[in-house]
Amino acid sequence: MIKKILVSQPKPSSEKSPYFDIAERHGVEIVFRPFIKVEGLTAKEFRAQKISISNTTAVIFTSRHAIDHFFQLAKELRFNISEEMKYFCITEQVALYIQKYVQYRKRKVFFGTTGKIADLLPTMAKHKNEHYFVPQSDVHTDEIKQLLDSKKLHHTEAIMYRTVSNDFASDETFDYDMVVFFSPSGVQSLLKNFPNFKQDKLAIATFGPTTAKAVKDAGLRLDLEAPTAQYPSITAALNAYIEEQNKKKK
Repeated sequence: MIKKILVSQPKPSSEKSPYFDIAERHGVEIVFRPFIKVEGLTAKEFRAQKISISNTTAVIFTSRHAIDHFFQLAKELRFNISEEMKYFCITEQVALYIQKYVQYRKRKVFFGTTGKIADLLPTMAKHKNEHYFVPQSDVHTDEIKQLLDSKKLHHTEAIMYRTVSNDFASDETFDYDMVVFFSPSGVQSLLKNFPNFKQDKLAIATFGPTTAKAVKDAGLRLDLEAPTAQYPSITAALNAYIEEQNKKKK
């Protein structure tokens, strides 16, 4: 019987989140507790990469974390961000977040519609004289670099932030019937916090194929995987799973 679920993400800011509907509908307790957190590099750590941002005329942002840590490090490095700087963002949501730091001007901010960086490539190719800078996490692929190379665009990539384990306190209980993961780093954090972890009856759910693979590679049992054709969201999959499991126990 599923009574208490750990969702390894921050608590939703909106009361209309489907998670709250699930909790009420099934009478379950849902605890929001990230397994990982993002922290920025110091100016000293960034300089150790021996990468300069002084000739940057355009920045590619793949997340709000990238925006936060780019502007934070730029300030620490005393890099004067020109009003003519162009910003290429993976989604409109990410693009709008730039307003936290600079005045939003549509002719300087570009965003994709699919959430994929390849969607932005034709637009970037029209601005072939820019020198692009890509702030990255310590965990990343070479996809952006390869795409920019394919269009012969000038670019520089650098790590500006990293993902670290959000450790559990020694007196923090782990009394859940189910845990939901959203990244391989979350799975790694669980095993780091609990070296002698035994799954037993604990149900594990994942969102995304790489996270599902991380669970299986760790030798754990994967009980629920999303997205699927039937359940495109983790909340839809979770709702159906709890319904099915709790029926079995009645």
